[in-house]
Amino acid sequence: MYFKDIIGQHAVKERLIRMALENRVPHAQLFAGPEGVGKLALALAFVRLLYCKTPQNGEGCGKCSSCVKISKLQHPDLHFSFPVVKPAGGKKAVSDDSLEKWRKMLVDFPYESFERWLSYLDIENKQLMIYTEEADNISHKLGFKSYEAPYKFMVMYLPERMHVGCANKLLKLIEDPPEKTCFILISEDPDAIITTILSRCQAVVVPAIESVDMVQSLQKNYGIEIQRATDIAHIAGGNWLKAREMVELADQNIQNVAILRNLLNASYQRNILEMRKWADGMTTLGRERQKHFLSFFGRLIRESFILNFGVSQLNYLTPEENELAAKIKNFVREHNIESFNNEIDLAIKHIEQNVNGRFVFFDLAVKVIMLLKS
Repeated sequence: MYFKDIIGQHAVKERLIRMALENRVPHAQLFAGPEGVGKLALALAFVRLLYCKTPQNGEGCGKCSSCVKISKLQHPDLHFSFPVVKPAGGKKAVSDDSLEKWRKMLVDFPYESFERWLSYLDIENKQLMIYTEEADNISHKLGFKSYEAPYKFMVMYLPERMHVGCANKLLKLIEDPPEKTCFILISEDPDAIITTILSRCQAVVVPAIESVDMVQSLQKNYGIEIQRATDIAHIAGGNWLKAREMVELADQNIQNVAILRNLLNASYQRNILEMRKWADGMTTLGRERQKHFLSFFGRLIRESFILNFGVSQLNYLTPEENELAAKIKNFVREHNIESFNNEIDLAIKHIEQNVNGRFVFFDLAVKVIMLLKS
């Protein structure tokens, strides 16, 4: 990853480039901001520039041995720590066991998302953590001298998911690391990090991507017209992962609108036969596709509720979504919005638990009858 490839974030890039060129590298930095804004990408571009043997105009050259290793995320002085799942059988849970999957995710597309990491691990356990034993692994790695770079780096993803035992063990190391050793913590919820670690890090705030930068990147990468790019940028809210997903899943989103319209029509009319057909049709979709629809359903219900306030700037809908939301907004009010969300969340939970999809979706359709009529 190079700075030039990162969308927007001009002020942050300028700060990091100046820091690298002036060789003023803090021993601990906290890159804090929402998901999909490029925090990990910025960290990798920063390390590349520092490690490059022949930097050019504030960028790594991409050709020297260090740049080649950084491109593969296999530089011996660059280390990673990230949340993992606790293995069965009492085996220690450390990042190194999932390092190849981590590298593949970042090489494929180095924009951060916890959901993406779960998908690369091919699990649905959201209780991933950085466990206590990780602290000993980190201490061991950083105890050696650097092999070839001027600095050793430990890039920690989501330190807010550190077990308190791990955080306490790392506190001294983060406060006073070995010479030429640096930490970069990548956080989406810095308030959840223990204050003793937080206070030892220099903050680098990475904000949501500016709309103008998002629109330019959408046009450049996907060749879409400016109005559609503007609509997507507004809905994505500065999250490039969300914007990219909207472009790549545009057809699926149109299908979701049609599927939801069929559900609402059948439930409103209390047409049990059509509700059963709808539930049967949902079982032909894969589990991930089912979950994607349910997430879409939840978002459209929330957006329909917000439509009632009459403030268009608060809504994040495509034209197809807006047409459907305008028709159901009068059925989504203060008295049932929470119940809608609860039923959708329950359906997602049941799908994740492999409950029979026919039962899950028919039950949801019946619940929608009561919620619409309420």
